[in-house]
Amino acid sequence: MDIKIIVEKLIDPFLEAGALSLSLRKKGLKKEIKSDNTPVSNGDIEVNKFITKKISEITPDMPIISEETSDNKDNVQLKNFWLVDPIDGTYDYINDLEEFTINAGLIINNKPVAGLIYAPAKKRMFYSYGPGSAFELTDGQTINLSSKINNNRRNIKFISYSNKIKPEILKIYKDIGVVENVRMKSSLKFCVVASGEFDGYVAEPRAYEWDIAAGHAILIHSGGTVTDFYGNEILYGKKDLKNPSLILKSKNIL
Repeated sequence: MDIKIIVEKLIDPFLEAGALSLSLRKKGLKKEIKSDNTPVSNGDIEVNKFITKKISEITPDMPIISEETSDNKDNVQLKNFWLVDPIDGTYDYINDLEEFTINAGLIINNKPVAGLIYAPAKKRMFYSYGPGSAFELTDGQTINLSSKINNNRRNIKFISYSNKIKPEILKIYKDIGVVENVRMKSSLKFCVVASGEFDGYVAEPRAYEWDIAAGHAILIHSGGTVTDFYGNEILYGKKDLKNPSLILKSKNIL
């Protein structure tokens, strides 16, 4: 299996999925509330169908776990599989905001080896397929994030998912030397840490594996790190598919 070829074959389908998501939003989305009290729209479902079909065509023998389907979620024996979040940041998607993303992460031996994340409203496409091979495609140009260094800022700037920072996270901020914090939704935060626009992100255990797998691959392939609060590696295919605590760091502050 040539991971580079697989990822490159999926870039155009991701761009098409992004166009589909925006087209459906322009027509008017139909929103429902799922059993876990989170929103879902017909756009989430249609993008999921499109992306999982394309992935299945390119890697027909690779199981897919998606947020929006029940397939394979109870299979605790999986080591090699895809994790798909067709729309991460559904609130932004439904409310005509820009930070929602389309995501797919390839897991081999329970570790992320490739990731694709597209933010359609921002026209920013991120992807990776190995150390030193993390890229952003925007405005027709491909930028290697692995070689992009941001030396223009002196202050360490982190992202959070909430404006209310919990004490355990504030302690980590203090230890790292974080002086500024900006709220951001969706997996886009992994991408902007990988690009060096921000320096990191910290979260207590929350969300699911499909929320972070693609971003995890892109960030580590750019030269950054992803661990839990105790410095442990994050693995995938856990019984409940729930995430542990997270600390993301860009290569600029390692």
